[in-house]
Amino acid sequence: MHRYLAYVLAILLFPLCVWLATIWPAWYWGVGITAAMVAIGTWDLVQKRSTLRRNYPVLAHFRYGLESIGPEIRQYFVQSDLEDVPFSRQQRALIYQRSKNEMDVVPFGTLRSTYAVDYEWINHSLAPTEVADHDFRVLIGPNCAKPYSASVFNISAMSFGSLSANAIRALNEGARRGGFYHDTGEGSISPYHREMGGDLVWEIGSGYFGCRDEHGAFSEERFVANANTDQVRMIEIKLSQGAKPGHGGVLPAAKVSAEISVTRGVPMGVDCVSPSKHSAFNTPVELLQFVARLRELSGGKPVGFKLAIGHPWEWFGIAKAMQETGLLPDFIVVDGAEGGTGAAPAEFIDHVGVPMHEALLLVHNTLVGLDLRDRIRVGAAGKVSSAFEIARTIALGADWCNAGRGFMFALGCIQSLSCHSDRCPTGIATQNPNRWRHLDAADKATRVHNYHENTLRALRDLLCAAGLQHPAELGPEHIVRRVSPVEIRSLASLYRYLSPGELLRRVPDHAVFHDFWSDARSDSFEPPARIRALRNSKSR
Repeated sequence: MHRYLAYVLAILLFPLCVWLATIWPAWYWGVGITAAMVAIGTWDLVQKRSTLRRNYPVLAHFRYGLESIGPEIRQYFVQSDLEDVPFSRQQRALIYQRSKNEMDVVPFGTLRSTYAVDYEWINHSLAPTEVADHDFRVLIGPNCAKPYSASVFNISAMSFGSLSANAIRALNEGARRGGFYHDTGEGSISPYHREMGGDLVWEIGSGYFGCRDEHGAFSEERFVANANTDQVRMIEIKLSQGAKPGHGGVLPAAKVSAEISVTRGVPMGVDCVSPSKHSAFNTPVELLQFVARLRELSGGKPVGFKLAIGHPWEWFGIAKAMQETGLLPDFIVVDGAEGGTGAAPAEFIDHVGVPMHEALLLVHNTLVGLDLRDRIRVGAAGKVSSAFEIARTIALGADWCNAGRGFMFALGCIQSLSCHSDRCPTGIATQNPNRWRHLDAADKATRVHNYHENTLRALRDLLCAAGLQHPAELGPEHIVRRVSPVEIRSLASLYRYLSPGELLRRVPDHAVFHDFWSDARSDSFEPPARIRALRNSKSR
């Protein structure tokens, strides 16, 4: 009977509270509470959707309530400062401090165990350097008519629609002040991107938003209209993203507002579909031809693509197409499986795609092996938020880094994990004007700018300690990782790095290249014949 205790007590207390209220009117609050409990308990008993509520009338709701605030309880009271879920309290605190220009030094000693497996550090020099300027840049598309000098730290792809109007305003104004770029995400260029005038990288996904015809196919005329604005500095073709590679998306008709309709070039009242693949090309060679065509249509702006690595032969097919045709992208952005998103299926977030470190190494090694690395710039994204993470990523093989969630924290994100609900408590990841209007775009733009500036100052200090002048000098020999309690190894010795032109001479002694390089094709993304044979060996 203990299962019904709360319900029975409510039934018994209800008439008592009514009687007491006739004597002391203040007891009407008791009448209201007990009446509500009786009503809830009665409904729990008669409904058939939840067995738990039928077995535990009234009491079950306490369980649901505690469960609903479980993430907050764990985040604020249970989890350690170093537990990455997905960003640790220490990581978030550092971003908050730097965005507010507050003191970001740490007292007493590190909270990390320096003898734990996977602990990493950068080796310092006994002859440290002095570098006055922290505005480190990389030139992208030097042979283009309109090359772009990019910061080594920029805002990753986040669309208007996923983020609110004021969040876009703040990010773009922060980028304008700091002279770094703001990737539009595949949702195209909204009025809020244009309003502040910060540098844009226009991301074009499979939905061709902002450059599509009425049937959803790529439209050269609409592309030219957007691409030739001065604010757009580069064009990025999105092949896949780390958080949900190989997965399209649907923005329900009810969420296609007038602003989103104009921004994306889609009709109101109709589901806005992002297909899982592009329709403008079907093979690696056609992809590179599309890259060349966009470069021409944009008046000579750098054009590249973003991808999360999946089947190795598909990336190798693109690389072989570069080698055979001489058509090269100006840049490639490697997105890791640890990348963020507003919403994605759990299986995709947890178990699809190659993590950024291994993906970046594969892309870097392939370009080096084909003797193309000095002609193609490589960016990387995947949970980068601090100066050390920028240094480590560049040491692995990148030229620059992008960050999404790091800049969201600078806006005030509290990692409430409600991006998909339209109930973001900080007004960042919501289209509800009652929430996002309370986000002060001017104030948050200052924080975005501060975070970028202070992070690059910290990067400069790391470089000086290592005896270097520029992030481009960082190599895998500078970063050391503990691989066991009694063994440490530099990334240079931990990973196999190809020598320039090695792929032009032979298939290297490297497992992935050994297994898939020879079979990859520039005219198809299809798996090699032996892979198809393995698939067909299963009975159906």
